[in-house]
Amino acid sequence: MRYVLKIAYDGTDYAGWQCQKNAPSVQETLEKAIVSALGISPRVTGSGRTDAGVHAAGQTCHFDADGITVPPEKMPDCLNRFLPPDIRVSEGWSADGSFDCNRSAKRKTYCYSLYVSSREMPLKERYAVRVENAPSLEKLRAAARLFEGEHDFKAFCASGSSVKTTVRTVYEVRVEEGTSYGLRELKIFVTGNGFLYNMVRTMAGELLDLANGKRSEESLALAFQTGDRGLLGKTMPAKGLTLMEVHYENG
Repeated sequence: MRYVLKIAYDGTDYAGWQCQKNAPSVQETLEKAIVSALGISPRVTGSGRTDAGVHAAGQTCHFDADGITVPPEKMPDCLNRFLPPDIRVSEGWSADGSFDCNRSAKRKTYCYSLYVSSREMPLKERYAVRVENAPSLEKLRAAARLFEGEHDFKAFCASGSSVKTTVRTVYEVRVEEGTSYGLRELKIFVTGNGFLYNMVRTMAGELLDLANGKRSEESLALAFQTGDRGLLGKTMPAKGLTLMEVHYENG
C-alpha cells in the first residue's frame, strides 16, 4: 500500500527536508519515527525539498508498506508519538502506485511572512522577518502582479542548482495585510508550478524593492531576460518562508 502523509514542521532546527550526512533533516526524523512505530524502514518521498530553516504547514510525502495493520487515516496518531514536537503528521490517506508526491504535484503555494517594527518582537521572530519600513499594500499588490505568468527565473535561483530548465509559471502572487501584537504584518503568498532554490525568498526581497521604488519594472524585465542575479535585491532569510500547500489533480 502507498501511504500518503501531510505534515507540518518548524524548520528552525533542521537542515531542510532532505537527508543530510552531518545535520538533522525532517525526512530523516520522519523515517526514524516510521521505524520506531511500524518496525519497517521505507524510503519517504517528499513533494520536494525545503531548505534549511524553512517551515511547512502542508508538506506531503509518501512511502510504501505491505502487511501494516494501521489504517492510513490513523497513521498521524501512530507516528506522532515518535516524532519531536516540531514535526507533526496532520493527515494520512492511501493512494495507488501511480501517485507520486513529487511527480504528481501540479502546484505549490508558499507564504513569506514579514512584520514591520523598529525593534524585534520575540513572539514573531521565529516565523517572520522584521522590516523597519514597508510600502503600502496597494504598491505591494501592484508590484506582485509583475511576477505572475511564465518567466525564466534563472536570476532568482541560487548558484549550484542543477535543474534542467529555470522557466517556471507563477499563477498568483497575493499580498495580505494584518495586525498582530499591535504590529503591521504582511504575508506574500506565491502559487506556481514549481520553484527554484531560493526563488521565493529572492522574489520577496525584490517585491519589497519594487514597491519601495528601489528597483523598476524595467530592471525586473531585464533580470528575466538576462538571468543576471546582480539586477535583483537580496535573498530574504529562510525563517520567513513556509510551504503552505501542495496541490494535486484532485484538489
